[in-house]
Amino acid sequence: MTQFALESSILETRLTASVKHQVPHASAHSVIKRTIDLFGSLIGLLITALLFVPIAIAIRLDSPGPILYSQERHGLLGKPFRIYKFRSMVEGADLLKSQIENEAEGLIFKNKQDPRITKVGRFLRRTSLDELPQFWNVMLGEMSLVGTRPPTSDEVSQYSDYHWQRLNVKPGLTGEWQANGRSTIKDFEDIVLLDLRYQSIWTPMYDLYLIFKTIYVIFAKDGAF
Repeated sequence: MTQFALESSILETRLTASVKHQVPHASAHSVIKRTIDLFGSLIGLLITALLFVPIAIAIRLDSPGPILYSQERHGLLGKPFRIYKFRSMVEGADLLKSQIENEAEGLIFKNKQDPRITKVGRFLRRTSLDELPQFWNVMLGEMSLVGTRPPTSDEVSQYSDYHWQRLNVKPGLTGEWQANGRSTIKDFEDIVLLDLRYQSIWTPMYDLYLIFKTIYVIFAKDGAF
């Protein structure tokens, strides 16, 4: 068995053991929430279609590599899925991650001056345009408009039972931490607390509130790199 296969097997075992004691949050089965997601994803995909060509041209002129970036993330109850974004980093950025200082605390990675981010990529991140392709994930039901930040495999492999509670909801394009600070929140434990707070007070109306608040935060450039 290769090292990669062994690590994948270990992670799958941990996922199975952790999910066994999890119960999906009520929002995961809400017809109203799913209706909002479908309506929002249709609008989002229309916007994506209109902006795809100019964004694609800007990305290719700025740096060589693919237009889209994909990565395995973990959603509801830890189920793996493939997320899509407009590429905002140099090609092969994941292989360079170990060389970059992590300015965050806990099981997240942040660096305000990350040299892997391209010039166009920095603009895409500041305006959240890099997230547009994720409306396809919302359409497929893998994500929601509002939820938790979808973690990577190396993050969930280090989760405690307490951390796993944040995955009782679908991952979202936005959520408590995006609407209440975005990149200024650099402690993973603070993000977990916000995610669990969301679960405790969730209603469809609260989702709409967070969606509109996020739009305001993006245009106000509040908390963005």
